Amino acid sequence: MTMTRRSFGKGRMAALALIGALGLGTGFQAQAFDGPNRPECIAPAAPGGGFDLTCKLAQTALVQEKILSTPMRVTYMPGGVGAVAYNTVVAQRPDDPNSIVAWSSGSLLNLAQGKFGRFDESAVRWLAGVGTSYGAVAVRADSPYKNLDDLVQALRKDPSKVVIGAGGSVGGQDWMQTALLAKAAGIDPKKMRYVAMEGGGELATSLLGGHIQVASTDIADSVPHVQSGDMRILAVFSEERLPGDVTEDIPTALEQGYDVQWPVIRGFYVGPKVSDEAYNWWKDAFDKLLASDDFAKLREQRELYPFAMTGDELDAYVKKRVADYRELADQFGLVK
Repeated sequence: MTMTRRSFGKGRMAALALIGALGLGTGFQAQAFDGPNRPECIAPAAPGGGFDLTCKLAQTALVQEKILSTPMRVTYMPGGVGAVAYNTVVAQRPDDPNSIVAWSSGSLLNLAQGKFGRFDESAVRWLAGVGTSYGAVAVRADSPYKNLDDLVQALRKDPSKVVIGAGGSVGGQDWMQTALLAKAAGIDPKKMRYVAMEGGGELATSLLGGHIQVASTDIADSVPHVQSGDMRILAVFSEERLPGDVTEDIPTALEQGYDVQWPVIRGFYVGPKVSDEAYNWWKDAFDKLLASDDFAKLREQRELYPFAMTGDELDAYVKKRVADYRELADQFGLVK
């Protein structure tokens, strides 16, 4: 039988289609996914801050629960308080099933203001929310500010003389929580003097080095420095005092007369083209962690409090929070 060029072309295309259907093609998603072969957690900041803490929590827990046999590596990708990592994953590694990326409420606030460039909150697959911390205001242990009212009075007298460090620029999470404090105290947030930092590690170093007077920070980042005697937290932005040997002694802003609350959710996302099979593997892994008493202990050791949400439920939560943050940013004139 003679095969014409047209019939050969049809046969070749059918064979290629069969190869594709059998998963024998190239790329990350070609084979059945039974776990990452080179697991990685991307922390979108320099070492030492909240993203680093989030990745290392998962790094330890996944091995402890025997979900991974060896710890995943942590890769640091600072820039734009999450923007560089977000854009890299979406544009360059969209289908990588081996990598998860840490996010926080600050990431959502930046997305609400368009700070991640052309990509919005629908550009990735939201995987898991694994804990919550709370915003806080910290000073050095030898600071003249002994409580929140001391700080507020100094700001009322001359806001330009109080140098406040914040992770990220104006409009970021750390800026927003002190802007809310200023608003509650009748102070114009635009008159406050801010120095932008790239993450909690740099912020703590600058405060302890005397380069700034006040840090707008996160309770989880700060407690180790309180334990070492180097730092004092003037207020935590939670509804009530937090449990714990150190945190139970830290007053809330609310009990000091300033109605400011700022929870900081922490979790992970993956690229937009990660297969359902790989996504569900990671989701099942985090569902197992979040149901574990051992994971709850690890989370508590890192000054994180219970928050457990994965999959579609988390996706809906994230998009609702971004919409809320967009309204809040609009109130402060941050959305163009």
